[in-house]
Amino acid sequence: MSDPALAAAASQIQDAKQGTIPRPTVRTFFDEATFTASHVVHDPATGDAAIIDSVLEYDAASGRTGHRSAQRIVDYVRAEGLHVQWQLETHAHADHLSAAPWLQQQLGGRLGIGAEIVRVQDVFGKIFNAGTEFARDGSQFDHLFRDGDHFAIGRIPTIALHVPGHTPADMAFVIGDAAFIGDTLFMPDYGTARADFPGGDARQLYRSIRRLLSLPDETRLFLCHDYKAPGRDHFAWETTIGAERQGNIHVHDGVAEDSFTAMRAARDATLSLPNLIMPSVQVNMRGGRLPAPESNGTRYIKIPIDTL
Repeated sequence: MSDPALAAAASQIQDAKQGTIPRPTVRTFFDEATFTASHVVHDPATGDAAIIDSVLEYDAASGRTGHRSAQRIVDYVRAEGLHVQWQLETHAHADHLSAAPWLQQQLGGRLGIGAEIVRVQDVFGKIFNAGTEFARDGSQFDHLFRDGDHFAIGRIPTIALHVPGHTPADMAFVIGDAAFIGDTLFMPDYGTARADFPGGDARQLYRSIRRLLSLPDETRLFLCHDYKAPGRDHFAWETTIGAERQGNIHVHDGVAEDSFTAMRAARDATLSLPNLIMPSVQVNMRGGRLPAPESNGTRYIKIPIDTL
């Protein structure tokens, strides 16, 4: 395999299958209001853990935030006696606010995201006219991951893979035999992520997906969202590489890049923007932190008019 990072991830998955490295334990918390799956993954031997793609409630009508979803994670982590090493974001989400800073206060852990977040910050910093006080260097995060970076959750080796297309900064985290792939893929019966946000690219998304689908068939995939495909009456967020290769309605084996790109462009043209894109990106580009209070002590979310 000519892709060193992918080869290392594939070897790690095989090691987990053979029992030479631990398989992570995963507990998922689904927030139905935003259709988001947040994952707590830990080493069963050491109790070291990572929290991936957490949710802070935000009511657009009132501007109020809440910690119901995040509190469920706190309760679980404390009940299991876990030690949080990482708060990981697969990308700067456009459909929910991150609860990572609040979870850091409660549980600790370093906040990490892909290094290309700086591109997202540059684009959306201009859209929101964030001013020179808004740093566009990723410094709001504790660590910026690059493709092929190795780290560990307890004794479980972990590899970061850059999988752009949905946004420029998307990352997948392969933890033992489990891959947390954000918004690149959905369940096989639902398809793939959109690629029409600023910095998105359908061809790049196709190549990122095919890269992921080169991992071993038995790789466990944990997704960031589910919307219940037609005919399915339950939410789902776990599948496998093999199931995606065989049955993903948009990008199963045999679907060519040109065909996928045309499909994605046509489908994206019919989609409205996510309901929470304005507050979500504005907060998530700051590492999940709300904008600074103004002179009256109140924080404000900006809504650019006739821009997106």
